[in-house]
Formats: sequence, structure tokens, C-alpha cells
Amino acid sequence: MSNLVEVKVPDIGDFNDVEVIEVLVAPGDTIKEEQSLITVESDKASMEIPSTAAGKVKSVKVNVGDKVKEGSLILELEAAEQGAASAPAAKPADDVRATQATAPAAASAAPAASAAPAASAAPAAASVPAAASRSVVVEVPDIGDFPEVEIIEVLVAEGDTVAVDQSLITVESDKASMEVPSSHAGVVTAIKVRVGDKVSKGSPLIEVKTSGEPVATASAASQAASASEASDTNNSASLASGASTATAVAAPDQARPAGEPPVRPSPTEAYGNDRPLNKLPHASPSVRKFARELGVDLTRVGGSGPKGRIVIDDVRGFVKQALAGGSAATSSASGSGFSVIDWPKVDFAKFGPIESRPLSRIKKLSGANLSRNWVMIPHVTNNDLADITDLEALRVQLNKENEKSGVKVTMLAFLIKACVAALKKFPEFNASLEGDNLILKQYYHIGFAADTPNGLVVPVIRDADKKGIFDIAAETSELAKQARDGKLSPAQMQGGCFSISSLGGIGGTSFTPIINAPEVAILGVSRSSHQPVWDGSAFQPRLMLPLSLSYDHRVIDGASAARFNAYLGSLLADFRRIAL
Repeated sequence: MSNLVEVKVPDIGDFNDVEVIEVLVAPGDTIKEEQSLITVESDKASMEIPSTAAGKVKSVKVNVGDKVKEGSLILELEAAEQGAASAPAAKPADDVRATQATAPAAASAAPAASAAPAASAAPAAASVPAAASRSVVVEVPDIGDFPEVEIIEVLVAEGDTVAVDQSLITVESDKASMEVPSSHAGVVTAIKVRVGDKVSKGSPLIEVKTSGEPVATASAASQAASASEASDTNNSASLASGASTATAVAAPDQARPAGEPPVRPSPTEAYGNDRPLNKLPHASPSVRKFARELGVDLTRVGGSGPKGRIVIDDVRGFVKQALAGGSAATSSASGSGFSVIDWPKVDFAKFGPIESRPLSRIKKLSGANLSRNWVMIPHVTNNDLADITDLEALRVQLNKENEKSGVKVTMLAFLIKACVAALKKFPEFNASLEGDNLILKQYYHIGFAADTPNGLVVPVIRDADKKGIFDIAAETSELAKQARDGKLSPAQMQGGCFSISSLGGIGGTSFTPIINAPEVAILGVSRSSHQPVWDGSAFQPRLMLPLSLSYDHRVIDGASAARFNAYLGSLLADFRRIAL
């Protein structure tokens, strides 16, 4: 007897219509409760959706690429009825859960004489003396410049024994993901967070009972009772079979040294027999997403985390080895003929005094992305000059007239507005490449590089087409201040369509900015200078602004780039064209 159960997407927080990127089960699979079924991904995070019931998969209702939300049907499950386990003719099931369910049923049917030893054994197991213990709430430690990050994995459950520095949760921002370790060892008595929650320094994670003695639980008592029943020669055959199976399942945990975390199989392993699914690496969803963005095959990456788990640094190290020409490193970019000699190892101290200074967090996080973008995107840069003599005069006049408003109009505000007009005229620049498809965007979010003491970040002006010059000037000023103070939120650096990197306040005549993938172009702006320009009869001093447009040659050809830059220059030369 079995009944059909519909397994649906549970409450997954603020995610609505997220894309399915992996289907982890197939019709005919026998799955357990809490086993992962699908992996979904939004623009902020990836997560695995677990099953709310156990049984045999009858049909899968979603495919890779589908959009799902809370309540969407994932699959139909044939779940065994609870009464079936206690039927007289029931045989010991192969499944661990079915076997454990059979043992108590058989115990209830056993003679009183054989049940008595088990009954006397149960209290003994339940009355294991606990040493002096105390409850401790483990909080999020200092995690750097991330004021509020999202939890994408909870790695422990109530009843688990955790060790100091064992990972408890995985959190993810738009630039990094990290596992948060425990500051105390003990038995988890309460979980204070769940997937989708936002946490920051000081947020409570779990409550643990710190004790040197094992903590008896109801499941431990039942396992002890089953073991006693199995040793009794008067037990029935079905009881002995069920109890021995339950004892075999409990044996690994009983043999595990105190304080060592319980062995938990990877949520993407051992779901199938010969299917490719059981070859998936032991890595969190955020790590797999990171590897996909870099084009890294995780089956070739060694894991340095607990139980061989692949962490972000393993992927970064793999990419660095590939870029250095390491023989063991291979990614989806291999086969392109890219190979360099090994990175030189030099003892710099033998030549003179040195100082070793670690890279800032921003530089470490952006390094892999910059390397990927430079290697994977065929960059070409078009250089041109824009006459901004009249525009600079307008900017000075506006600042004089609006001196009391406190808003200072910068050249960047004009550049953003002009770029929006150019993107409307050349829509392939306001796009992203996704496989063989070009995604043309109908919105205009412009990012600009902001210099901070720790490195460059790129805040985004959203819907720049709907804002005036003064609005853009005020917003860029505020975002730049937040960037310098390290207070930018992940949302303020996401969703950009086109970026501007301005070095005008520093110097230079031209440069090649690296494209900020998945965008297809970026504008570099250098310092303006007065130059003699021929007007047909004489040379006139004009203020000229160097423009360096880097573009993805897979999407944009040289002629289109030259037209874009020329059109942008004409807008800056006569800003009245913006209104046309």
C-alpha cells in the first residue's frame, strides 16, 4: 500500500521565480526526507531544495531552466503508508528507514519474557549521567566588511556534536561566500537561523550544551534498546533482523570519537547508481556557482575543507594554477592553446630589505574575476577624443547657480547621461552574452568605478535614463562616499549594464579597462587637456577628453565600437543632442 505525495517548493524567503540549475533525482529513485531534490539560483545566491517526505519518485515535474517559486510542484512521490510497517507479513526492508521502523513494531509483538530485558535496558541508556554543562549561544564573529549577508546553507542540525572551528553555516554576498565556524564545542540544542536569513556580526546562530559527557537522547535510548533486544535469543526472527540492522547503522556514530562531527554525506552524492549524479563533487551551491562562472570543472579540483569539501579558495587556487600553466590544472578554457611558463619563485630578501603586505579583501576577491574576464573575453579597445569645452563651461555655470543646493555637478554625471543615450542608439552594448544568445536589456543601470583605500568597487546607478543630471550627481557622490567608508551593500553593486572607469582626476591619456562581465563593454575616461584643434581657418584651444572603449569582440565589431565612441563624443561636444 502506498499513497501519492506532492512535494512542493517550501518558503525560500524573498526569492520569487528562481531558475532551476540542477535536478538531483530521477523517476524510480528512492529518496529520504531532507534529501536535496533540485538546486535553484537567483542573482544573489544558489540553494538546494530538500524533500519534505521519503519514498519512491514517481515523476519529476521540473526541468533545468524552469522558474519556480514557493508552492511550485517539484515531484510526485510514492510514500509508504505508516501502517504497512506493522503488517504481520512484512519482511525486513532494504531501506534503513524501513528497517528501523520495523524493529519497534516487532518489539511490541514479542513475548513479555523477551521484552523485559529491553525494557530494563532502556532506562539505563536514558539515564547516562551528564557532567557539569552549560548552554552557550554561538554568534557570528567578525566577518569583515559585510554588514549583512545571507545564509545559503545550514551545516548542522539539532543533536549534532560540533567541534571548535567546525563550520556551522555558509553565507554569501555578491562578492564572496564563506563558512562561519563554531567558537565552542558541544551538542547542538537549538538552531537560531535558517536558509534565507540575513546575519551580521553578533547574530545568534546556534545554542550548544558544552559537556565532556555524551548527552542521551530519545534516539540513543531506542538504539540501546534495539541492541539489547538483538542479543536476546528469545526474540523473534524479524525483531533480530530489524535490531541488527539498526545496530549496524548506529555503529559508525557510536565508534566515532567524542567531539568529532557526525559524518554527513554530500547532499549531491549517492543518489544514483550509475548515473553521472553520483560523480558530483562535494561542494556547496555557492562554490559550484562560483566554479561555473570561472569555467572550472570541479571534478578536477581537490577539496581542503572538512571531509574533502571544496571551498572557494580551492577554486581560486585552481584558477591561479591554470593561469600559471600548472600541468594538473584544466578548465573549460583548456584546448585554447593557452599556456605559459611557471611563475618565477624568487627570494627577494637576498637583494635587499623587503616588507610583506597581504592583499586587501577587495583585491583578493576581485583578482579571480579580473583574470577570468581578461583571459576569456577577447578585449579590443577603441580610443577617441571628445571636445568638452562647452560642456565644461556649462558644468561650471550650473555649479555657480546652484551653489546653495550643496549638489556639485561633476563630469561623471554628464558621462552617465550621455552613455545612456548612446546605449539606446546602440542596444548591443546594453547586453550580455549567454551561450549562443544575446540578452538585450530594456533597463539602463550604469556602474562607475569608485576608488577606495582597499581597492576599486563599482556602485551602480539604477534607471539612469529616468534621472536628471542633478539627481545623478547627488547619487554618485553619496555612493562614492559609502564606498570609501566601506558601507556599500551588495545590492548597490549588482545589476549593472555598462560601466565607466574614470581616471580623469589622476592623469593619463588612455588605457584599456577590463570588461566587467557579464557586461560586454566598459568606458575608460582619462584626464582632459587643452589641445589645438583646427576649425578650418585656424587652430583653436579646445578642452579634449580621452575616451577608451573596451568591448567584447564576440558581440561587438570594430565598426560598431567606433560609431559608439564617435556618437558619444558628439553628445559630449553638444549636450543639446541628448534631448533629440
